Amino acid sequence: MARRYRTKVLKFILTICVFCGVFFLKTVRTPIELVNPSILPQIKDPLKKSWYDVKEIPHGPGEQGLPFYLPSGFEKFKHELYKENGFNALVSDFISLNRTLPDIRHPSCKTKLYLSILPKVSLVIPFHNEHWSTLLRTVTSVLNRSPVQIIQEIILVDDFSTKAQLKAPLDSFVKKHSSIIHVIRAKKREGLIRARLLGAKKAVGDILVFLDSHTEVNIDWLPPLIEPIAINRKTVACPFIDVIDYETLAYRAQDEGARGSFDWELYYKRLPLLPEDLKHPADPFKSPVMAGGLFAIDRMFFWNLGGYDKGLDVWGGEQYELSFKIWQCGGQMFDVPCSRVGHIYRKFAPFPNPGLGDFVGRNYKRVAEVWMDEYKEYLYLRRPHYRKIDAGNLTDQKSLRKTLQCKPFRWFIEKVAYDQPKKYPPIEPPDYAKGEIRSVAVDLCIDTKFRKQNERFGLDACIKDNPNIRGEQQFVLSWHKDIRPIKRNICFDVSCSKKQAPIVLWNCHGMQGNQLWKYDLETQHLIHLLTNTCLDCDVQKKQVFMNSCDSTKRTQSWRFEIINSTAIFNW
Repeated sequence: MARRYRTKVLKFILTICVFCGVFFLKTVRTPIELVNPSILPQIKDPLKKSWYDVKEIPHGPGEQGLPFYLPSGFEKFKHELYKENGFNALVSDFISLNRTLPDIRHPSCKTKLYLSILPKVSLVIPFHNEHWSTLLRTVTSVLNRSPVQIIQEIILVDDFSTKAQLKAPLDSFVKKHSSIIHVIRAKKREGLIRARLLGAKKAVGDILVFLDSHTEVNIDWLPPLIEPIAINRKTVACPFIDVIDYETLAYRAQDEGARGSFDWELYYKRLPLLPEDLKHPADPFKSPVMAGGLFAIDRMFFWNLGGYDKGLDVWGGEQYELSFKIWQCGGQMFDVPCSRVGHIYRKFAPFPNPGLGDFVGRNYKRVAEVWMDEYKEYLYLRRPHYRKIDAGNLTDQKSLRKTLQCKPFRWFIEKVAYDQPKKYPPIEPPDYAKGEIRSVAVDLCIDTKFRKQNERFGLDACIKDNPNIRGEQQFVLSWHKDIRPIKRNICFDVSCSKKQAPIVLWNCHGMQGNQLWKYDLETQHLIHLLTNTCLDCDVQKKQVFMNSCDSTKRTQSWRFEIINSTAIFNW
């Protein structure tokens, strides 16, 4: 009897202890830095909750991220704004600042719960002569779709803008709409990198979140982005970056995820998701390189890493410098599928070179000399003129690397980006074919005429036969198995298999799929492997498109100027 009584008493005491522990966890803010990551998976509902409770109602043009087309008569007014901004800013003026967006997250994201205790966030948004409605839509989307409890401040960094509307009118808007928004102004043009640093130095939140000034954050974007950092302060988290069309401001997914990487000219590339990542499509996954300026990082960790290299000018290379530094110096980086942010990719850069020459090449050399060790030679192999660029004083950066006891770049390649050499080998295999692509049906050549991303192209007179005409007719069927102009990183891209499906130019992503091609030596067909269709043309209209393969149609036969038949045979 005594033993049973003691057992009951012990059970009662244990129940009281569990209840008190749960109550404590729900009511007292546990210092995040003291939470042991190993026990977090064992803590269930008491520390988890849904943060999102906003109901959005469509109310105007462009709602739900649909494209908006200018009304009749307004096309003539768009050109000056287009020239200033590199996108259709007049369309932006027609669309509400608080327009609704489509929830394109994986369905599993909609039921996910996040820690009920999250660190405070400082958002840093630099801008230089950003279009008025686009900048305000960025800010409005953050205010509408972020939990107010975790927003410490929103810092707008004016990088020496000259537009009058971005001075007193912006200050007035900020004062009227939110007490948490601050504007700081650079006293001279600093460039994107140093503008971010200006904002970060003023920030007081636990976590820094960097955004561009022509973005729109999507539903429930912030808790999933910062939870990995709450669990481990040396984690950096990046949202999925969706595309806001530069012409219509339509909102769409870029893709459903890939790991960031680069080729040996330091063009941003992507690696396939790993099998384990594919099993859990709503969970964060490790990524070697961030895409650019949209990411979250613990503020103290950012400054422990030295922030950005202050010797980097304007923009370019900073995502590599920070990514290498994060991984090599004890951190880790994740892409977060349940956090989505739309971004306007401009049709062209509207701002002139600030008189600094090849500042991107200089930045790349600084990154290579400090972080890439012997692997920098693969960059110089492709860009030999970089050797002669004066990269400036690197003493502080090399000293920082030594002080932090950072790992060598070989470790990064072998342990973090271990499939990079297979996808983007330092010594490239031979290409399959190159030169002009001439139609067998008629003496015309494919000509992309230096067109931009998402634009179509067609046929024109062959430059070899008409040396006085201009165009872009030199292509390569590369070892990546894509087709691209020889001097540009843009590829033939096909996204559907319907009859006469269009071919457009799209940034080469190295993921094959829409950009996977094969040349058949016998039929002379250019075959798009994903859709199993062949490149065809209308010789009268000088158009190219995709069609079902037909060996009897001469319009589907093409001659490459130079063919590596051995490489094609061993495909």
